[in-house]
Amino acid sequence: MSRLVIVSNRVADPQDAAPGGLAIALEEALQRHGGLWFGWGGAVTEQSPAQPSIRPWGAVTVATTTLERCDHDSYYSGFCNNVLWPVFHNRLDLAAFDPSFYEGYQRVNRQFAQQLLPLLQPDDVIWVHDYHLMALASELRALGCQQRIGFFLHIPFPPLVALGAVPQHKALMQALMAFDLVGLQSRQDLQHFESYVLAQADGRISHRHHYRAHGQQTRCEVFPIGIDARAFAALTDTPPAQQVQATLEQEYRQRRLVVGIDRLDYSKGLPERIHAFRDLLERHPAHRRSATLVQIGSPTREHLLAYAAIRRQFESLCGAINGDFGELDWMPVRYMHQVLTRAQLAGLCRSAAVGLVTPLRDGMNLVAKEFIAAQDPADPGVLVLSRFAGAAEQLQEALLVNPYDAHSTANSLDQALQMPLAERIERHQKLLARIEAEDVHWWCQRFLQALDQCQPAMPRKPRLSVPAHRLVAAADGELPMTRPTRDGSFPYLRVVSGSAPAPRPDAAAIRMGR
Repeated sequence: MSRLVIVSNRVADPQDAAPGGLAIALEEALQRHGGLWFGWGGAVTEQSPAQPSIRPWGAVTVATTTLERCDHDSYYSGFCNNVLWPVFHNRLDLAAFDPSFYEGYQRVNRQFAQQLLPLLQPDDVIWVHDYHLMALASELRALGCQQRIGFFLHIPFPPLVALGAVPQHKALMQALMAFDLVGLQSRQDLQHFESYVLAQADGRISHRHHYRAHGQQTRCEVFPIGIDARAFAALTDTPPAQQVQATLEQEYRQRRLVVGIDRLDYSKGLPERIHAFRDLLERHPAHRRSATLVQIGSPTREHLLAYAAIRRQFESLCGAINGDFGELDWMPVRYMHQVLTRAQLAGLCRSAAVGLVTPLRDGMNLVAKEFIAAQDPADPGVLVLSRFAGAAEQLQEALLVNPYDAHSTANSLDQALQMPLAERIERHQKLLARIEAEDVHWWCQRFLQALDQCQPAMPRKPRLSVPAHRLVAAADGELPMTRPTRDGSFPYLRVVSGSAPAPRPDAAAIRMGR
């Protein structure tokens, strides 16, 4: 059985009480299969990265690298967060197209490739995640990697006109074509990918789901990510969740709770949400003193100016609506700028009459699915969901809204708050059945089965000055440094005399899943 190797920008922290959706999904896949998880550990240094740190985590081995300060600034803060994230979420106005950002992006993708390669075994299956590492397969192929490599994009794939605004879009898509399989969240994402390949890259569809461009072929399909619905539902019975439910029941016994759970990101449509809730109170006064919006706005990327701006704007709107409509014993919006544990979030969802999930653009949005999973089947709440979330393609029984239209969103909120029990139960049954059938296990299995069917791409000629089979690490068990010297040589390697292949470094500490 092939070993699974996961590569992502960040590796999950086993001590994190509130991990994100990506961390949960990948941990689930690895713990089931056994394997290796490689990525950045979060440390930023003032010097060239050392060899990866390796540690066990259950059935998984975790290998983490560091980033040099200049690379962190150009790769992570620069190209990832100031170019790819805004462009892929249709916010070209927030993008900063500094040429040095892409240079840093290339360096870090190359660093990941050079540090990962010695850890690989011949029959490994490599699964790369998200927009931070779109160039990783290209860098691995350049080093001679022949294993199957798949890629999954957790954020939306942008339309042709938006992607074309990135000065390096051609190089970025050439690199993406080096993967054997590219997975996207929604059918709309696949349409955007296909439009680029056919119109911009002068490519073609060789046969179903196979795209050829830039002299390479990749398979691209839709794999909507899921959650472990039953596990999340079980959290509602835990003491932390029940404590949240009891507190809310006592605090809001005469209120109907509308719940929003988001990172404080400009893609989540938080100001638009407050405008819609204000419109609800203005045009549907029966909900005054009755409906309360509980909004969790988790901190994220607070060092970036765009995120500081969205926080100021959102908090100003929350203060204004509370000032205009609040009374001594009721406030329309209760806003918390903090991170809750998953059990607490499950309790919050369970207590809500309405789940308000209205991003302006989102790859999937797992909160929508978690809200469904947490509901009481005998008396479920109603999901109000943005049409621009990837989840909308699967969750058609939700009340789908245009978050830019405050009037219609307010009308849908009014409908949700007044929906009869029988209709709520019918909608919830269909939604729950779908997220249980198309859960995280289904997602992982479908992607890995599709990757297993791919023929590995032919590697490019290794970017080394001497044959790869005549190179070994400078010391037994020592992992390589990541950068060539100014003359293009690799200082962590030494030439081995003779024609026989040199032994690999001892891999006992990194082999698992056997």
